[in-house]
Order: sequence, then structure tokens, then C-alpha cells
Amino acid sequence: MPLPTDEKRLALAKEIVQSFDDLNGVHPGFRPAHAKGRLLSGSFSPTPEAAGLSKAVHFNTPSTPVVLRFSDFAGIPAAADNNPQQTTPRGCAFRFQLGEHKHTDILAHSIDGFPVRTAPEFVEFLNAIRASGPDVPHPNPVEQFLGSRPKALAFVQPRPIPTSFARENYFSVTAYKFVDSAGTVRHVRYRVVPGAGTEYLSDAQLATKGPDFLMEELATRIAAGPIVMQLWVQIAGDGDIVDDATEHWPENRPQVLLGTITLTAPVPPDDVEGRRIIFDPIPRLEGVEPSADPLLEPRADVYVMTGKRRRAADGV
Repeated sequence: MPLPTDEKRLALAKEIVQSFDDLNGVHPGFRPAHAKGRLLSGSFSPTPEAAGLSKAVHFNTPSTPVVLRFSDFAGIPAAADNNPQQTTPRGCAFRFQLGEHKHTDILAHSIDGFPVRTAPEFVEFLNAIRASGPDVPHPNPVEQFLGSRPKALAFVQPRPIPTSFARENYFSVTAYKFVDSAGTVRHVRYRVVPGAGTEYLSDAQLATKGPDFLMEELATRIAAGPIVMQLWVQIAGDGDIVDDATEHWPENRPQVLLGTITLTAPVPPDDVEGRRIIFDPIPRLEGVEPSADPLLEPRADVYVMTGKRRRAADGV
């Protein structure tokens, strides 16, 4: 994927990346967010209902190879799995391998929503966090930011840490448009649900865990057998807001199981193709189209920009 040629888009992407760098520091070869993660490989098998919602090839093929990356949130390679501020929201990004040099991705995290609607607001949020050190008088910049944005405040509320990456729910940040074979369009949001069910740690249990416990548990789990995750969509109803990542849809909206992701093996950390992956929040294939959410283009631009920087530092 090339970088955007539009000067405003390019400037915004650079501003977002700089905000992450200012907050976390620059760690060559690593992502500026979700730096600590592990790749697994496996396959996706769709349900018959998936083909009824979308004509996309992976929803109409019996099995498609996938790679999936679980990650902590922080842009710090040594992020502590037992630190809620560094691990939350956890990430789940995966790629459907549709053919040689052909793929589509889904990016999700462990909170249903996002703190802001637009990329410039996100820059403001990151800068407010950086400016709010322990010696800054209250209300500090991030407290002021959250005080004027109740949805952002709700996003940052404490949440329990799971016993495993594979015992957590994940949600796509933005909505997408599914187009079926008849041309019917539906707005949907992805949900990734663990086949083993969710399971979370109490504060007392978390206190006994080490800084790499989620990564270590994942390695032990995949060595013992396949990890199963279910891919669902929630379908928007009439009047639901589909271009704002801060807006939740009512839980009574229909949810449809699209298929099962079966993960069977870890991807070695030194795997060149694995390290080269630049996930793309824009689907870029028939049957799944981007919504009008203003976060989509800036996110894609940032992933390309930082992905190229990561590859250059890695020499891959």
C-alpha cells in the first residue's frame, strides 16, 4: 500500500505518529501502538449465513488461511501484561490470505468503541495524556479532556484483564458495509468471541501474575492444541449511527455468526513475512466496503507510514 499523496492526509498521519512517538518513545522495528504481540496461523471456515450477508470471497470459500496477532495496547515492546494501563485495550488483528499478494484484514480491540470520533481529536487525546505527568496540577490536561467528553471517559474506565488472549472478546473499531450477491447493503460491526468463553482475573489473581503472563499463556495454549475464535457481526438497525466509532449500537440488534477461526501454530518471531505485515483497516475487496467513518483513512495511512518505518528498521 502506498502512502497518501494528499498533503492534508499525509500531514495528519505524521501528526498522529509524532504524538505516539512523543508519548511512548521511538522503538525501531516495532509498532507505535500494540508493539508487543504474537502472531498465530490457522484457517477460517464460514457459516452458510456469511454468504447470505456478503459476496466476499472468504465468506463463500470453504476454508481460507489466516494469520492472527494478539497484542497489548502500549507502544512499548516491554509492555507489562499485568499492567492494565499498558495492556488495555488488547488487540486482535487478523489477515485472510486470499491468494498471492491478495488479502483483507480485520482489526479489533477489547473495548466496544473508541474514545473519539475523529483523528484530530485522537491527537489531542494522546497529547493530553503526555502532558499529564504526576507533577502537573489538577485538573491536568487529560482530566480536562475527559471531563468534556463523556464517551472518552467511559472508554478509559478500568476493566479486568483476561486469563488469556484467547478468553477475551474483541470488537472492530469502525462499521463496515456488507454487500450481498443481490446488491443489498447492510452496515455491520465485527465481534470476535472466544470459543472457550471469556474469563477474567480478580485483582488478587492479577497480583500473582508476571509481566509476560499473557504471552507465556498463549504459547502454552497453542502448544496444547488449536485455539478457536468465532467471528460474528452485529447488524445496524434503522436510525443507528454508522459513521461514529464512539457510538454503541443497542445489544438487541441482530448478531450473526460468520464463521470460525481455528489457530493451530505460532508464527516464529523471526518469520520475515510475519514481521512485514502491515494490517489495513480498509477491506479493499468486493462484498465488504468501508463506511463513512472518518477514522478509517487516517488509521490506514498511519499503519502504512509506521509499517514502512518498521520494515526499514528491521531490514525486511
